[in-house]
Amino acid sequence: MRLNKNMYILVILLIICISLVAVFGVNAGSVQIKGMKDIRFGIDIRGGVEAVFEPADLNRVPTASELESAKIIMETRMDAQNILDREITVDNNNGQIIVRFPWKSGETNFNPQAAIAELGETARLTFRDPDGNILVEGKDVKESVVQLDKKTGKPVVTLVFNNEGAKQFADATERLVGQRISIYMDETLISAPNVREKISGGNSVISDIGSVEEAKDLSDKINSGALPFSLVSKNHSTITPTLGSGALDVMIKAGMLAFAFVCLFMIFYYRILGFVACLAIILQVSIQMLALSIPQVTLTLTGIAGIILSIGMGVDANVIIAERIREELRAGRSLGYCIDTGYKKAFSAVFDGNITTIAAAIIMMIFGTGSMLSFGYTLMVGCILNFVSGVTASQIISKSMSMNDAFAKKSLYGVKVKEAK
Repeated sequence: MRLNKNMYILVILLIICISLVAVFGVNAGSVQIKGMKDIRFGIDIRGGVEAVFEPADLNRVPTASELESAKIIMETRMDAQNILDREITVDNNNGQIIVRFPWKSGETNFNPQAAIAELGETARLTFRDPDGNILVEGKDVKESVVQLDKKTGKPVVTLVFNNEGAKQFADATERLVGQRISIYMDETLISAPNVREKISGGNSVISDIGSVEEAKDLSDKINSGALPFSLVSKNHSTITPTLGSGALDVMIKAGMLAFAFVCLFMIFYYRILGFVACLAIILQVSIQMLALSIPQVTLTLTGIAGIILSIGMGVDANVIIAERIREELRAGRSLGYCIDTGYKKAFSAVFDGNITTIAAAIIMMIFGTGSMLSFGYTLMVGCILNFVSGVTASQIISKSMSMNDAFAKKSLYGVKVKEAK
C-alpha cells in the first residue's frame, strides 16, 4: 500500500466510526447492527433461567444413556445459538434434565416461559408413511442443513442419516416411490415431501420449499428433533446474578478508568507512539465488542477476563514496537526508516506471543464448555485483532504521521535530542 501524509486522518476517522458503531449499534432500515448495550451477558453478570425438563408420555424411567444423549443434543443446540454460559445437568434418579442459561440481550419482561422457547423444539421427530407407521426416528438424523440448489438456485434442506437411519430410509423410499413421507414433531406435521426415487447412501434432499427462512425453520426443527423422547418443562425459575445487579456497572467504570491511566502513561512516555498505541487498542476493543454483539455470543466474567488479557497483550505488543523504533532513532537513522525497521524487528516477538495464545484459545474452545468457551472466544478474537490493529493499523498511522513536518521531530517519539546521534 502506498501511503501519503494524510492517510492517518482516514484511519483515525475509520476507528472513530467503528467505535461509535460498537457503542451505539446501527438501526437504519434493513441494516441492523447490535452494539455494546445489546451484548448477551452471562448468568454471573445478569442472571437467567433455570428449567427442569422431563420426558413426556414416557411410561418408564428414561435410561442414563437416553438422558445423556438428550443432554448432548441440548448442549449442541445452545452452542449453535452461541449460548456459552449454560449448565446442563442430568438427574438420573428422577429422570430429569436441569438447564440453566442467561437471559437474551434486550430482555425486559424477564419471562422464564418465553425464555425457554428460545431453546427450540423439545419434541420427538419421526418420519411416517401414509398409514402413520414410523419409518425413521429423529435420533437417526445426524444433521440437517440449508443449501441452495445448484440448478434452480432455490433453497433445499439436506438430511444426513446415521448408518441405521440410512438403511431404514432407503428401504422406506424404495417402497414409497410416488407417495409422501410425513415428518412429525410429536403429532404436529411439519413437512410432507414426495418420494421421487429410492434414496440410498444416507443423504436426502427436501426440495420445493418456499423461502430460505422456511427452509431454515424446517432444518432447525429436524435438528432439534434428534432427542430420544419428547421433553416438557415441568417447572422453571429465575436466577439472580451471582455478582449482584450493579457488578457490571462497576466493572465498566473500573475498566474505563484503568484504560485511561494506561493511555496517559503511554502518551506521556512514548508520545506519538503512545497515542497511536491507544488508537490501536480502541480499535481492537471496538471490534471485540462487535464480535460479541453481532452473533450474540454470551459474555461471562471469564470472557471479560479474556478481553482484559488480550488488551494487555495489545499494550505489550505496542510497547515492544515503540521500543524497537526508539532504538533505531537513538542510532541516528531517519524517522521513516526507524518506523519501518521497528515494526519489522518487533513483528516476530508479537507474532510468537499471539499465535501461541490463539492456539491455546482454540483448544479451549474445542474441548471446553460453558464459560470456558466465552474466555477462549474473547481471547482468540483479541489476539487476532492484535495483528490487525496493533501491527497493521498502527503502522499505517505512525508512518503517515511521520511524513508531516509537524510530527517529524524525534522528541515527539519519546527520544531526547541528546540521545539521538
